[in-house]
Amino acid sequence: MEKYKLTIIIPVFNESENLKRVEREFLDYFKSSKLQSKALFINDGSTDDSLKIIKSICKENERFQYINFDRNYGLSTAIKAGFDHVKTELTGYIDADLQTHPKDFDLLIEHIGEYDLVTGNRSNNRKDSFVKNMSSKIANTIRRWFTNDGMDDTSCPLKIIKTSYAQRIPMFKGLHRFLPAMILLQNGLIKQIEVRHFPRVAGKAKFGLFNRLFGPLIDCFAYMWMKKKYINYKTKS
Repeated sequence: MEKYKLTIIIPVFNESENLKRVEREFLDYFKSSKLQSKALFINDGSTDDSLKIIKSICKENERFQYINFDRNYGLSTAIKAGFDHVKTELTGYIDADLQTHPKDFDLLIEHIGEYDLVTGNRSNNRKDSFVKNMSSKIANTIRRWFTNDGMDDTSCPLKIIKTSYAQRIPMFKGLHRFLPAMILLQNGLIKQIEVRHFPRVAGKAKFGLFNRLFGPLIDCFAYMWMKKKYINYKTKS
């Protein structure tokens, strides 16, 4: 019997400078979290000491587990692997840079009973550079126009999803930009909640201007193709 209710997946690519802070913040969160929670690191082919640190963290505490890729596959694949391996009723997602905070999962947990995905919204509290903020706003506007999902910050790296919905999401590169829309395709319910946002204090951002603007635009066309082909059904007795 699974004693935990929430598994939080943490994709990692060359985040060795952040991982001990991740451990500290999560140990603190676990003490007061509204649900029995654990964390699942996805090491996406890191070339620094990330894997070594992850193994050390997991050895010290059973609430931390990990998956290790043989090479770098990208964020969407890391999220997919996390979804595939989660055994709990709920799946959470946060980035290893901790620009969002684990304790804000409790804000999302308040609404996950009624909804199938609850996502954070950083729009009014971004602590990024002007260029990053503007490119994200433009990308979110483009995605909202294509998906009509009503989300102001669809790529916010703080989410809780009912695992049954997460594991039915059809996968493709760029997936992480469309999680709310993927739940809507399943006739699920989604909600956004304002959360805190913090400056990156260590490591380097993995996405540049091209990834934030042109990548999402290309992925929007892939999403529209998939939406037309998507199969969804219900059974009855």
